[in-house]
Amino acid sequence: MPAKLSVNLNAVAMLRNRRDLPWPSVEALGRIALKSGASGLTVHPRPDQRHIRFSDLPVIRNLIDDEFPKAEFNIEGYPTEEFFELCAGAAPEQVTLVPDDPAQATSDHGWDFRKHQAFLTDAVARLKTMGCRVSLFADGDGDAQAVEIAKAVGADRIELYTGPYGGCFDAPERAAPILEALGRTADAALAIGLAVNAGHDLTVENLPALVRRIPQLAEVSIGHGLTADALEYGMAETVRRFCRACGQAV
Repeated sequence: MPAKLSVNLNAVAMLRNRRDLPWPSVEALGRIALKSGASGLTVHPRPDQRHIRFSDLPVIRNLIDDEFPKAEFNIEGYPTEEFFELCAGAAPEQVTLVPDDPAQATSDHGWDFRKHQAFLTDAVARLKTMGCRVSLFADGDGDAQAVEIAKAVGADRIELYTGPYGGCFDAPERAAPILEALGRTADAALAIGLAVNAGHDLTVENLPALVRRIPQLAEVSIGHGLTADALEYGMAETVRRFCRACGQAV
């Protein structure tokens, strides 16, 4: 099966938050994305609410439940008490845990699974009691032992951090070894029963090579590049372009 596309709405929310106005509408653009072929919506609510606001979560939850019941809601974040409360209220189908400092502009590395094994074991167990699938942000460096720890803490999936791969947009000759390391990480995960997601700086241009190397890729979560393209092509056509880049017949 081709990889599914989850549209990250953070960049839409950040643009809205520049002004004290209700547009662009996170709900309306999420609706267009789902109508156009996206399989889900992703948000990363940060403590300062600088893009997605906590008040957006029930709106997105209701949009999916009322209009797109086959779609999934994916919430990303660092597992604080506040984050657990948000997840309990929004009941996402998937939670993706990331090792972000609250001050970070965006996610820029995966978990140190050796260092945080006990911490993640507790966090994953707590989310499982809420009925959530749990994915853990992972560096795509080919470290098979780290992936084994991700499995041991109870995760269902890992999400490959593809930032270094996306960063090769102006130096494509550097992409091949990074892509191969991502592929080896995915191979190790799949071999022990972990499903594999991917996200960060993915584009229509670099997605096809990723899905060729990891044909069992379950899902990609894309926000910044997709939102940038939507300014040029519109949200509906942009979602279709990204779905095709994932290998979907759209």
